[in-house]
Amino acid sequence: MSLTDLTPAVLAGSNTDWWKSAVVYQVYPRSFQDSNGDGIGDLRGVLGRLDHLERLGVDVIWLSPIYRSPQADNGYDISDYEQIDPVYGTLADFDELLGEAHRRGIRIVMDLVVNHTSDQHPWFIESRSSISNAKRDWYIWRNPRPGTTPGRPGSEPTNWKSFFSGSTWDLDATTGQYYLHLFDRRQPDLNWENEEMRAAVYAMMRRWLDRGIDGFRMDVINLISKDPTYPDAPGDLDTYGDGFPFYAHGPRLHEYLQEMNREVFAGRDGMLTVGEMPGVTPAQAKAFTDPARHELNMVFQFEHVGLDHGEGSKFTHRPLRPGDLAESFTTWQDALAETGWNSLYLSNHDQPRPVSRFGDDKTWWRESATALATILHMQRGTPYIYQGEEIGMTNHPFLTTSALRDIESLNHLSVEIEAGITEDLVLSDIRRVGRDNARTPVQWTSHPLAGFTEGTPWIDVNPNTSWLNAKAQYGRAGSVFEHYRALIALRHELPVVALGSFRRIDADSRAVFAFERQLDATTLVVVANLSSSNTKADLQDDHPTIWSGRLLLTNWANEEATGPQLRPWEARIYSL
Repeated sequence: MSLTDLTPAVLAGSNTDWWKSAVVYQVYPRSFQDSNGDGIGDLRGVLGRLDHLERLGVDVIWLSPIYRSPQADNGYDISDYEQIDPVYGTLADFDELLGEAHRRGIRIVMDLVVNHTSDQHPWFIESRSSISNAKRDWYIWRNPRPGTTPGRPGSEPTNWKSFFSGSTWDLDATTGQYYLHLFDRRQPDLNWENEEMRAAVYAMMRRWLDRGIDGFRMDVINLISKDPTYPDAPGDLDTYGDGFPFYAHGPRLHEYLQEMNREVFAGRDGMLTVGEMPGVTPAQAKAFTDPARHELNMVFQFEHVGLDHGEGSKFTHRPLRPGDLAESFTTWQDALAETGWNSLYLSNHDQPRPVSRFGDDKTWWRESATALATILHMQRGTPYIYQGEEIGMTNHPFLTTSALRDIESLNHLSVEIEAGITEDLVLSDIRRVGRDNARTPVQWTSHPLAGFTEGTPWIDVNPNTSWLNAKAQYGRAGSVFEHYRALIALRHELPVVALGSFRRIDADSRAVFAFERQLDATTLVVVANLSSSNTKADLQDDHPTIWSGRLLLTNWANEEATGPQLRPWEARIYSL
């Protein structure tokens, strides 16, 4: 497809909802581009790769945390919200990046991590100093379970299991109380019941907006309100249970988000706000993103990235069935059709690579990467691209546990080894879904260090950079990168892609995902074979106009597209 063949159009809607037609690109700075040879990506590295993002056509950069941090969880443990960590650069570097991005028409959204801080944050250092400290109540402290010996298993205030294995509670020897940490013990949870703490968070957010940023991606924002009674999870108190129903979507969550909106965003038109919400349901997401409620523009839901999770753990594999992904996407499209807004994503810094997870990264690597991109970017909502996704980066073949860096994987490894599971078996599970897959350096060139650094990278480069890299795909017809460029151009130039209605078209084959997008007199039909076998798209609404429509884009050669017969991972977009 030639992009000049498309009819330019100005997207409907006011400037305040520009994000409906935008494409967001997530930068995980640590792994994006190193500028000084220390093996860790940094802000000047991002600045040096803006040409790539401008060429791709994205509208927004979402920066994963660059704040000062001890890096226990690669920056999601913040010790100073208003300073840049020296490993990434300086505030001057940030201001230069912000200015240069804005000059190119690219907005910047910051990560907001306010469910928890680092245990090195001055707030927590004060809070743990004594029970009577003025900031004691800025965090969540509880006495040991009555009749138990503090520090021993079972003495914790609740039996909740941490996202990173073990208990959610850690004993502070100085005061004899436990503090809550839903994640690592070095990430204590803030107490959102405390009004002074909330005011301090809002003031910090306002100062970043005053600096010129364009919004926030809010990390696990649905966990900030907990059940104030702190009940135990069901099950045996000698083992750690699922406390999620008691610390997620708590009774004051909507109140806090509406307060944040009033205190931070009121009078600042056009800010992008997206809340990461594990476990959110379609009905809840509809409420959070209802414009009349003044809470969030959109949320990140987790249903589709949990489809391959087995019972009790993401490391327990459940094979995907044909049609599972399409059914999940359809559920969310239908649920938020009239009210609210979808965020669309296949991967992020916490997820394995989508072509390895949902596609076929062996035989049909290019075809599956582009088919998955097609079905995502043609839905109603705001698409998010995670760095490297636009060139089809794959999972890393981690050969030894010494190559792992992620705290979640390392904690899981420790627990499983202690339980008698062999290291090879644990590594196999981690290799499939571990977060390190998303954090290997972006593959810019065929050099063994991928053009990422001139030093020793903080995590190993995927060896397939020898053939899978950005430079090899620039300007190459049919490449993954050029296909992403074409999809982004369609969204920008055809209002129906961003704003049109969505209607699933039934097909006899569960491998086929077909849907219609319609706005005014414009109708698009997307048909994709999400399998590694040939199939026929027997569409319920099949009539001559679909297959004789104008073929706007396909990931196979246009001249070979023949009616309802679809080759492996073939995706087509028709204009009727």
